[in-house]
Amino acid sequence: MTIRTPSTIALAWLALATLATPALADGTPGVRGARQGAAPMTTAARKPNDSGVKLQYRVDGTPQAGKPTAVVLQFDGVTHPDGATVRLSPDAGLTLSGSDTFTLPAGTRSSVTVTVVSDREGLAYLNVFIAQGGARSAISIPVQTGAVAPAAKPASEIKSAPASENIISLPAK
Repeated sequence: MTIRTPSTIALAWLALATLATPALADGTPGVRGARQGAAPMTTAARKPNDSGVKLQYRVDGTPQAGKPTAVVLQFDGVTHPDGATVRLSPDAGLTLSGSDTFTLPAGTRSSVTVTVVSDREGLAYLNVFIAQGGARSAISIPVQTGAVAPAAKPASEIKSAPASENIISLPAK
């Protein structure tokens, strides 16, 4: 028969609690019911004087010209008692289906899925304007339709100077 002392049991509980702590380190609960295999959410960049609302987004699938593409928006950090307002504005060549404005309640994480349709290949942006209290944020979500255009390398030429230093000559824009 094994006799367990209270100190051994306490040590076991302490070890278990220590191992579970890193999973809760950020203080944010995980997204429940998230689809397995879905692309991760991208956190939009913020400025110190923005609205204070955190935006994460995901473009589902690969956008194709003339076909609808879902864009998932997740908002967090609404603290103003009146909530926050969101206005969506697509670039030329990108059409938004459904409402372009909505209100976010205070104190809760909100998710919205919008549908966009691109009428041509290339890069367009879904612009998200968030207002909370007197502060505002503007975030642009890239929607790349079709193949990504390769970045053109500038025509450069390396020349040697008389003092044995190399000079890279680039064309002016």
